[in-house]
Amino acid sequence: MSASNRKGKKKLRYDRVIAVGVLFIILIVLLVSCIGSCSDKNEESSVVISSQPVQTATEESSQTDNTEPASITTTEPVTENSDFTVQKLEYSEINKGDLVLVNKTYEYKFTEDLNIVDVYSNRNDYYTVKDMEVSLESSVINQLNAMMEAYYKANNNTDIRVIEAYRSKEEQDKQVSGNKTDVTGGYSDYNTARSFALGSFPKDGTSYYLLDEGVYSWIYDNMQNYGFILRYPVSKDLITGMPSSTYRFRYVGVPHAIYIAQNNLTLEEYIENIKSYNKDKPLKVTDGTKNYDIYYVPANVNNVTEVPVPSDKTYTISGNNIDGFIVTVTLN
Repeated sequence: MSASNRKGKKKLRYDRVIAVGVLFIILIVLLVSCIGSCSDKNEESSVVISSQPVQTATEESSQTDNTEPASITTTEPVTENSDFTVQKLEYSEINKGDLVLVNKTYEYKFTEDLNIVDVYSNRNDYYTVKDMEVSLESSVINQLNAMMEAYYKANNNTDIRVIEAYRSKEEQDKQVSGNKTDVTGGYSDYNTARSFALGSFPKDGTSYYLLDEGVYSWIYDNMQNYGFILRYPVSKDLITGMPSSTYRFRYVGVPHAIYIAQNNLTLEEYIENIKSYNKDKPLKVTDGTKNYDIYYVPANVNNVTEVPVPSDKTYTISGNNIDGFIVTVTLN
């Protein structure tokens, strides 16, 4: 092989080396460019994150009492009104309250812690009392006093007298043994200390059970405004299980008495009717100045009952002495 041929081969190898080198330089340039690009993207991304509001330590501490941070929202429907809380009641509590139903079917349990006092020592000057043994729950006397004062101012009359009221179980059984009644102890509305009988004792010396006539009609027209109902109204004997009476009254509370009077109900009918109302669909009652929501909560026989009650309103809870609770909410 000639010398010229050997030189050509050697020159060809140098060209390849140069080409590879150029290729390598191009790859390095591309790699540096890619790194710079990626770095720019990371810096952009960090700018977007840091542009969001940042909660300071002070703001965080101001939310420690909240269940959830204020910034968290939800589009889920709310099933429980946040204005309500729960009161847990034992099943035995159904036997307590102004709305307990007591009759020949449902027995009064005598488990309430009542303040039963004699009417004579706690009455005002607008009515009289049979004797110092006649007693009622103190809050009932307060309402009776208010009603009788209004009655006197309207009629200038002090003829009305309380002739019967609270009876213990033993006293009621004595009534049975004396053939005065067939209602045994525990099954009389008198046992509740919220029921009483009224008579009229005019100054001419006559006396009789109170009747819805003359000046006395004021009582029947206005008693609901003080929380009283006629316990055994006319033509309702089959419902109450007792003979009708114009003189037996019972305290149940203002909104309940108003609704009962407006709809000509017995206490038995009202207790059954209220079961169709609940927290989300309460019975609406007004006495002209105040508005009320009333609803029923069935009692859990085998456990405590969680009774929903408003967290920002005045309310009372009464058992019905049958199977549940009645919540009365004062709205204003």
